[in-house]
Amino acid sequence: MKKVFLFPLLFLLLSLGLRADDKPAYRLFTATGKPATYDKMLKELAAADVVFFGEQHNDPIAHWLELQLTKDLLRVKQGQLVLGLEMFERDVQPLVDQYTTGELSDKDFEEQSRPWPNYGTDYKPLLHLAKQQKFRVVGTNVPRRFASQVAKGSLTALNDLPSAEKAWVAPLPLTVDYELPGYKNMVKMFGGDAAHAAGVQNIIQAQALKDATMAYFLNQARPAGHLLLHLNGAYHSDNHDGILATCASKTPNSAC
Repeated sequence: MKKVFLFPLLFLLLSLGLRADDKPAYRLFTATGKPATYDKMLKELAAADVVFFGEQHNDPIAHWLELQLTKDLLRVKQGQLVLGLEMFERDVQPLVDQYTTGELSDKDFEEQSRPWPNYGTDYKPLLHLAKQQKFRVVGTNVPRRFASQVAKGSLTALNDLPSAEKAWVAPLPLTVDYELPGYKNMVKMFGGDAAHAAGVQNIIQAQALKDATMAYFLNQARPAGHLLLHLNGAYHSDNHDGILATCASKTPNSAC
């Protein structure tokens, strides 16, 4: 699977110096630090199978850029676009489908789908666009209650899930590669001493569960010939780690 990765550090906030037709409010750079134009980026992303947009969840410029990019990729791909969102969990996918096809009202959707607190300002415009332009939106994340259970009691907490609920997570049992740079960094962030080892390991397992579940379902979501644009927190895709490492792995849990 060919991939192009867009990371939040590739754009910097600016207040002056950009033309009005150059997507103001940020600057774009390649992975090697060279300036890039929006049109060049758009052309390269449109040629990919999957694009990961790693965001900071509280960054309004990133959310604005996500909407612009979705509109432009939709135009360039002539409607052959699927939007994947970390922000919705697998068990609410039927509600996402009903909303984007017009079967569910804004009020009912927001009451039942457990949207993030910033949904109204940052993600609702994307779902409105999907409803208007009739492209599919796929929630890829594990139900947060499952991740919470793992963070408290390890992956063994999922063993007794009913079969119907196991369908909302990546195939079990899940193998966690604790040597991935992102997971090793979590040991440092949460305290790497022996007294905290088990607790930190559980937190890493919860993160791995999210990464593996997103990888598994985003891979299933892309019809042949379509581009899948996946929006996720940057830590899930930074440095080709997290979701991407799961996709690249050769384990039975690999989504790719």
